[in-house]
Amino acid sequence: MKKWLWQFVALMLALTACGKKEGEPAKGAGAPQEFFVRGVVREVKPDGRTAVIQHEAIPNYMEAMTMPFRAKDPKELAGLKPGDEVHFRFVVAELESWIDRVTKTGRAATGTNSAGTNAPPRRDFRAVRDVEPLKLGDAMPNYPLTNQIGRAFGLHEFKGRALVFTFIFTRCPVPDFCPRMSNHFAEAQRQLLAAPGAPANWHFLSITFDVDRDTPEVLKSYAERQSHDPARWTFATGALIEIDALTEQFGLAFPRDGTVFNHNLRTVVVDAVGRVQRVFVGNEWKPAELVSEMIKAAQAK
Repeated sequence: MKKWLWQFVALMLALTACGKKEGEPAKGAGAPQEFFVRGVVREVKPDGRTAVIQHEAIPNYMEAMTMPFRAKDPKELAGLKPGDEVHFRFVVAELESWIDRVTKTGRAATGTNSAGTNAPPRRDFRAVRDVEPLKLGDAMPNYPLTNQIGRAFGLHEFKGRALVFTFIFTRCPVPDFCPRMSNHFAEAQRQLLAAPGAPANWHFLSITFDVDRDTPEVLKSYAERQSHDPARWTFATGALIEIDALTEQFGLAFPRDGTVFNHNLRTVVVDAVGRVQRVFVGNEWKPAELVSEMIKAAQAK
C-alpha cells in the first residue's frame, strides 16, 4: 500500500477516535442493563401488569428481597398465581425498569423465603405509636425532622408555603422507585422556577426511612447529585418512631427485607394553610401534575 494511503487510513482512525476518552463507553452505551432472575410470585396486582416477586440476589445490583415488578405486556403475567416459581428477565433502563420472558418453573415449598430456604424471614422490631390515617383537608401534624446539614426543624415551619414531601432511601437501586421520585422533584422544581408568574411560596421535602444509614452527611451528598436548590428542596431524616407514624398516616409501608426495604410510594401535597391537599399514590404521576397542585396549594387561604 502506498505511503499516502497509509497516512489517509491513520488520519481517518484518528478522527474516529477524536473526542473519545480512554475507557469511555462506545457509541450506543447507556443501553439498558439485563439481569436474569429467579423468584417466587407473592401477588399479581389487579392491573395485570405488576407482580410482587420474592427474588434471589441480583449480583452487582440488588440483594435478595421482595418487590413489585412491572411487565410492559400483561400477557407476561397471565395465569400466574401466588406461590409460582418463575424465571424472568429484568431490564433496567435509565428512568424505568420492567420484566419480560417470564416463565413459570414450578411451585414453591410453603414457607420458602427469598434466599430459597425455609428459615423465617428477618423481622425488625421497633417501637411505634398509634396514629389515624390522614384524609384530604386534614391538618398536617408537626413532625420533627433533621435536614441534610444537621439542623432540626418541624413541618409547621412551612406554613404559609405549599409543601410537598415524598419518601426515599438513598440506596434504592430501581429507577422506577426512589430515583423516579427524585427525578420528578427535580423536574417540577425546574418548571416552577421557570414558570412566569408562578408563586414563590413553595418547598419540596424528601424524607428518608433508612434512618440508620441515611445520616445528614449521606443525605447532603445525595442531595448534591439531584440538581436541588437548597432554598427550595430539603432532604431529611428523623427518629424512626416519627418516620413510622408519618408514613403510616398516608399508607406507606417500608418493611426491611434483608438490608434493604420493600416499600411502596406516597407523595403528599400540603397547602399553605397546612392542610393535606393531594396524595399521589405510586409512581405514575407526572411532574406537571405536581406543579399544578403546588400552584393551587400556594394560593390556599
